[in-house]
Amino acid sequence: MSSTGETLGPVAVIPHSSSTQNSPTLTNPTDSLSNHSPAAQSSNEKSKVKPKKQLWSKAVKLDMEDETVGVEEREETDSGEEPTNLNLENHSMSDIGISTSDFESTANSLNETEEPEMRERRDSGVGASLTRPCRKLRWHSFQNSHRPSLNSASLEINRQSAAQLSLLQKCSLLRLTAIMEKFSIPHKQSWAWTVPKFMKRSKLPNYRGKMVFGVPLIVSVQRTGQPLPQSIQQAMRYIRSQCLDQVGIFRKSGVKSRIQNLRQMSEASPDYVNYEGQSAYDVADLLKQYFRDLPEPVFTGKLTDTFLQIYQFVPKEQRLQAVQAAIMLMPDENREVLQTLLYFLSDVASSEENQMTVGNLAVCLAPSIFHLNVSKKESTSPRLIHRRGTVGKPDQKDLNENMAATQGLSHMIANCKKLFQIPHDMILQLSNSYLLADAQPLSLPELMEQNLQGEIQDSHPTLEASIQGLLKESSERFKGWIGTLGPQNTELSCKKVEDGHPLRLWKVSTEVAAPPQVVLKRILRERHFWDEDLLQGHVVEALDKNTEVYHYVTDSMAPHPRRDFVVLRSWRTDLPHGSCLLVSFSLEHQKFPLEAGVRATVLTSQYLIEPCRTGHSRVTHICKTDLRGRSPDWYNKVFGHLCAMELVRIRDSFPVFNLCGPETKI
Repeated sequence: MSSTGETLGPVAVIPHSSSTQNSPTLTNPTDSLSNHSPAAQSSNEKSKVKPKKQLWSKAVKLDMEDETVGVEEREETDSGEEPTNLNLENHSMSDIGISTSDFESTANSLNETEEPEMRERRDSGVGASLTRPCRKLRWHSFQNSHRPSLNSASLEINRQSAAQLSLLQKCSLLRLTAIMEKFSIPHKQSWAWTVPKFMKRSKLPNYRGKMVFGVPLIVSVQRTGQPLPQSIQQAMRYIRSQCLDQVGIFRKSGVKSRIQNLRQMSEASPDYVNYEGQSAYDVADLLKQYFRDLPEPVFTGKLTDTFLQIYQFVPKEQRLQAVQAAIMLMPDENREVLQTLLYFLSDVASSEENQMTVGNLAVCLAPSIFHLNVSKKESTSPRLIHRRGTVGKPDQKDLNENMAATQGLSHMIANCKKLFQIPHDMILQLSNSYLLADAQPLSLPELMEQNLQGEIQDSHPTLEASIQGLLKESSERFKGWIGTLGPQNTELSCKKVEDGHPLRLWKVSTEVAAPPQVVLKRILRERHFWDEDLLQGHVVEALDKNTEVYHYVTDSMAPHPRRDFVVLRSWRTDLPHGSCLLVSFSLEHQKFPLEAGVRATVLTSQYLIEPCRTGHSRVTHICKTDLRGRSPDWYNKVFGHLCAMELVRIRDSFPVFNLCGPETKI
């Protein structure tokens, strides 16, 4: 069989709409969501009367469409155009991203012990348009799941593919729109239908001098791969493991000077802070300050008011459904942090000794998490900017929001295991569209059978096609890639491959102080030197001297699941000029069925290692991977940076010798 695309190994094709100009509509059962919406029923009236307020649904839909259309317009332009700068350290963030069900989550409590054979990660441990027919997969190494397994584990957001999340976000938007417009109060001035617009600032904030406090979650995940800094995760772990018996934790104040010292320690060493012997109240106040100092609330500037309005106007029996949908609309990094925080607070509330019930915790933490009643002149949060300069007695709107925030946080802590799941009925409504949006790797026998039925009789034709595609790209000097500024002296670029999959292909290059074969060995056999998230990894089966099946597991921020990979990989060391290469893609293997975590899908991974100056190599990594639980927007903003940082760690794992050292006494 022939390979599709020049540089790619096998990649699953996911149905993906190229048009986002119209509001998303659902087929058959789901159409009722939009048809019963007051916005749909009064479409004729809107043409006669000019509304004074923009509907909540219109505001959110337009915002999502603007982002999607902007991405697609850039992708359809010439390759010579520059993409939007993916380095977000100089930008304020508040993007939308979707939600969930009444089924119990299988995610473990943060109090549960981890498996002993797994080593911990850096001491981390806190807890297509829906109306268009789905196309068949064209990439020959992947197949669709035959039917959904609708147990509680399969319904978790963090187990969904990127294409599935895209569908679920559109469906959740319709569902939330119907709920919000049904229970709207158009004649009361206190009801705000519009999503708050950001004030335009002449100078965007610069986060380069900050490491922890005041750094957006999107910047943290670009830098480290996780949205919460390690020092903050370690603070949560310290409280959870040693301080749950402290009466009034998060209610009693710490000592200001000691808290300031902890802040300085965290900024100076964001990857590790030893909290042993520290006051529980000081560490608790440190956590409150971290969430209060975020440039925007964890719920995002666009959706914070929506959450508050849900708890003010939506009936109690429908709040869970509305909050699930709103959570699904959050950016992935914000949703992951919210889940970590809620699970952590649930563990705190589960201890009777500290006398901090769910309600007590909500009273103490809601102002910091929702950014309420805080007047900091230096703050950049949209909610704080809106309230800047307001003094004296709070008005009724502020009082209502405070009550809604407290009730809302209490409800979310109590129902934290239900919030991050997909409603069972939503899966049934999406039906075949949902199924076809998930591509599973083929097993080796199935792959061989497909090869024998095709024109190519080679034993590993997909690997060979990937190798030849990579060599062709290299000979053409990687034409057609759109470059952007990469972190730490790397060259980062991407391109949209017309395979129907919503994810882009990313390429990153840098120079490494080692010859090609040494670099290849480091990537193949010494992953533990450069992958700080690696828990375990080993060769499952050697197919020939240059081809094998490899299995490895990487850690995630608790309580999110570990990611499990099974890949078929092959390498070459006999290329001209001493170059080497390595290609791989996901494979299903009967010896390693998924037992825990989620099975990530490597659609293609290619390393080209070429000699440059003496003793040095130029390494180019091309990658496209569905890690599960992340939307296409997350991959557009984050995944390229993660690929670059991975290559930086490979580069930095080799010592750089200084040839101009001091004179010896010989």
